[in-house]
Amino acid sequence: MFDLQKLFVQLTPPATFVQPVEGRKYTLTHSDVTAKLFLDVGYVYNCKAINWKMRDEVLAEWKKDREGRLYLAGKAYVDGGEFRKEVSGLRFNLFQKEIGTAITGIVYGDWPFYYNYPALLDAPIFVHYDSTYPEYSHVFYYGTPRQYVKQISSGFRLARL
Repeated sequence: MFDLQKLFVQLTPPATFVQPVEGRKYTLTHSDVTAKLFLDVGYVYNCKAINWKMRDEVLAEWKKDREGRLYLAGKAYVDGGEFRKEVSGLRFNLFQKEIGTAITGIVYGDWPFYYNYPALLDAPIFVHYDSTYPEYSHVFYYGTPRQYVKQISSGFRLARL
């Protein structure tokens, strides 16, 4: 269950809630101890926030497809060949189990951005699971930001878009 109280957001200048649109990057990390989520929004990923031993972050970026339509492209690092196949399988399954929480954190953490660009609430979300093992290297469709907004019913009031 997503807990808005445990989401902490940092907007890294010169990024604002209006710009950039294309190329807007999200770095979502978490604490296993406190269950807090940390979202950095900016022009670049926050590499300092990434635990390079655990590699359990979720990265995302607004990109344009060939027709010029924006979509949210996420990435989950399963492995780069450093883990046994069984460990990579566990990581893949864990990412799949938790990706909804990660996407919800990204959407809610940047809510003023969607207020400025309400059409993006209906943009597709794709997440690439990056692995050297073909069975764990996939791109999946995860709906739209609007679907993640609708999932939360914790009394948090949002402007209607």
